[in-house]
This record gives sequence, structure tokens and C-alpha cells, in this order.
Amino acid sequence: MTIRLGANPIGWSNDDLQEIGGETPLATCLTEAREAGFEGMELGNKFPREPLALKTALAPYGLACIGGWHSIELLKRSAREEFDLARPHRDLLKAMGTDVFIVAETSNAIHGDRAKPLSRRPHLPAGGWKAYGDKITELAELLLAADGLKLCYHHHMGTIVQSEADIQAFMANTSPPAYLLLDTGHATWGGADPAALARRYRSRISHVHCKDVREAKMEEARAGDWSFLDSILGKGDELGVYTVPGDGIVDYVGVFRELRGYSGWVVLEAEQDPKKAPTLAYAKKGVAHLKAAFKESGLI
Repeated sequence: MTIRLGANPIGWSNDDLQEIGGETPLATCLTEAREAGFEGMELGNKFPREPLALKTALAPYGLACIGGWHSIELLKRSAREEFDLARPHRDLLKAMGTDVFIVAETSNAIHGDRAKPLSRRPHLPAGGWKAYGDKITELAELLLAADGLKLCYHHHMGTIVQSEADIQAFMANTSPPAYLLLDTGHATWGGADPAALARRYRSRISHVHCKDVREAKMEEARAGDWSFLDSILGKGDELGVYTVPGDGIVDYVGVFRELRGYSGWVVLEAEQDPKKAPTLAYAKKGVAHLKAAFKESGLI
């Protein structure tokens, strides 16, 4: 099995609230990512979106392009329309040599709206899952047939696929080549056990995001009905819900035991304010914890 360790730049510069880490140059992100021990990076708002420019930016650091978030609106569009609209992103990923195509439904998502508490997140009626799942599967088939890309669906707080029940409904109403991006932090906060998800859906997990959860802060955010952004950034001088692996309640040895046989990227994330949680120090802590968990679990 080949496990490659990557990072998402959201710990350096936030995508949903771009003033958080907005002053951090891309070069700092890439320099620190390499120092922390990552082999590749997902895309963020500061990355070039033209192949030559992106290759030029990554090459000095020896970092691969893993892929990056792509918002879809299949509640409003057909699979063919979504496929056609994704042409620039598809072309970029192919040029960069990655097959990871990360998607999430954002037509009615609230995770980027600081004024909306998570209690107001959207729900898909039980009768709507089949039609939505059919569109996801069709889009996945188009991506694979035309471009060799794997659709990796990102369950996410503040969206229609947040809870364990949502994930189950999504998976029951889709089929390969539609795959799941397992996110340990979103699973935990959404009320699911990431190890149980890994066990249940192992054959359909094609990408993994690893972040940890501060339990006390998660419970405070739930009790106060905070927005997603307030929850992850923390109020005042306090830290937020998410942190790096090894700094919270997620049992990574348990998760990786259920993922034995997985081959692909394991991506460290931690949506934090870098002024409160210095990114490089936290990244190094997360890398050390993941590498130890890989060995203890038998993943590598």
C-alpha cells in the first residue's frame, strides 16, 4: 500500500474567511509545509489556477498537487451542466497529474456564513436522496470516463451531508465511481464515529482528511449554537473546535486500523486562526501523530 502525506493550506490561510491568514504569503505556506514533512498540497485561494504557474509555484518545494475543493450545485443543475462548468478545474487537475476531484454541495450550504448558526444548516428530505444520488453517480461517471478523475464527496458541517444519517443516505443512494472523502473532524463533530465510517465504507473511501476535535470547545459551540466559522476560529483569544491530529479526541489508530489496505493521500487539516495557533508548530505535531498512528495501526 502507498500512503502519501499531504496538507490542506487552510491552516495557513482560510478559504471561507480569507482575512484569516490573509497576510501569509503562499511561499511561507509551501516552505513550512515542506519543513513539516508533507509530500503534497491541496489547493487554496492563493494558489495559481493555471498549470504552468502552479507547477512553477510548487516545484521549488518538491510538493505535488493533490487536488482541491470544488463546489457543486447539483440541487439546481444537471450532472452534465455541472461537468461542463467544471472544465477549468478538470483541466487543471489533469495537467497536474492528480485524479482527486473533491466536491461538496454548496447551493444551500451555510458553513461560509458567519451570521448563520449551524442549527440552520440545510437538510435534504428523505424523498430527495435518490434523485440527488443519481446525479452524483452520473457526475462521477462523466468525470472518470472523460478525464480519469475520481469524484470524492466531502461530507461537511453546514451542508446537506453532515450527520451520520446524512452520510448513510448519501452512500445508499450513490454507487461507484462515486466515492467518499472521509473527514475525521467533520465526522466527529457531525455525530459519527470516523472509525465506524471507515469500517462500513472502506471500499468506497478514496481520500482522507485528518483533523482533530477539541471536545470541550465542540460542546460549547453546540450549546451556544454558534456558526461554523465562529466555532472553528474561536471567540476572543480562545482556540476553536478543530485542531491537528493528536490534539483532540479522535482515535487515529482506530481509524487507520479500519482503513488497512487503503492506498492514497492522507491530508492533514486544521481550520484554526494562525495568530492563535502557529501553523508550523501545529503541523509538525500533527505529522508526528499521524506517522505514529500509521505504524501502530498497521496502515503502513
